Amino acid sequence: MKKILLLGWLLLLLAGCARNDRVYHVQGHVFGTQVEVSIYGESDRRSQQLGDAVLREFDRLHHKFHAWQPSQLTALNDAIARGESYQADPEMVSLLQSAARLSAQSDNLFNPAIGHLIRLWGFQSSDIHAQGPPQAEIDKWVRANPRLSDLRYDRDRISSVNRAVMIDLGGYAKGYALDRAASILRAAHVKAALVNTGGNMIAIGQPGDRPWRIGIRDPRGAGTVASVELHDNEAIGTSGDDQRYFMKDGKRHPHIIDPRTGETTDTVASVTIIASGGADPGLRSDGNTKPLFVAGPLHWREMAARLGLKEVLLVDAAHKVVMTPAMQARLDRQDPFGAGE
Repeated sequence: MKKILLLGWLLLLLAGCARNDRVYHVQGHVFGTQVEVSIYGESDRRSQQLGDAVLREFDRLHHKFHAWQPSQLTALNDAIARGESYQADPEMVSLLQSAARLSAQSDNLFNPAIGHLIRLWGFQSSDIHAQGPPQAEIDKWVRANPRLSDLRYDRDRISSVNRAVMIDLGGYAKGYALDRAASILRAAHVKAALVNTGGNMIAIGQPGDRPWRIGIRDPRGAGTVASVELHDNEAIGTSGDDQRYFMKDGKRHPHIIDPRTGETTDTVASVTIIASGGADPGLRSDGNTKPLFVAGPLHWREMAARLGLKEVLLVDAAHKVVMTPAMQARLDRQDPFGAGE
């Protein structure tokens, strides 16, 4: 049988299942987006239990790492602003240190320490409105140069040498949540599952004789750019400008900010990558899209090579689709327009 489900960024195509096999869907709303756990080959009751366990973990992470509602992350940011240290836990330390490594590798084009700029542009809100931040305020936070490398660790106690650091893990925590979901489902010996956190997905096993197949949504239309099979322990992540953005004076302002200028980035419509293997494909699929988005149409290939990314697809603001040869080799093209190399 074939089931088609459109969720946020990606169109999920469930194909190749035997007639008696089923995919059971458990849905929720966490991280400010629709999330879904698709369980294959289990009873409805067990599928619901597994899905509920994942959603509880998502809820825990949502409340722990929320960037503007009271959370452990906002408590850390408040301590940094006061020039004080904060008693964290191993999970938070590990996540921040892994984010810092990606920041360093990307020349800080991925920079979760720019929370003040994100707030200034109005993106630390569930209700986004057109903003026009004063240039002087933008310049102030750019000059302050907050980075995750400003953090200092004494075991699990965190401090910062720069009070301008305000951490926002909106471009990272969802990927971590995918890896946590995969860990929970594998520990329960699930036959196969696909977890979707608003456009980032991770695959566990495969539904029947064929892998999971998903579609990469067209950020400028109702259709898809391409479809791709997702194999066990592979994750796909997309960052784009068609969900969290506002229009002002005819210009699109997406939520992804260039740390070098403090301005929103308007040259790219979406970036999609596939991360494979290891213990953190979800994390890599989420975080790595951001520096490529900021690098833009002219420099994304260099950044992809620098980060060791093989399977990348980019749609620029003019709706031109480009991709790496490795991504081209995977795709089953479905779009009416061509992709350049």
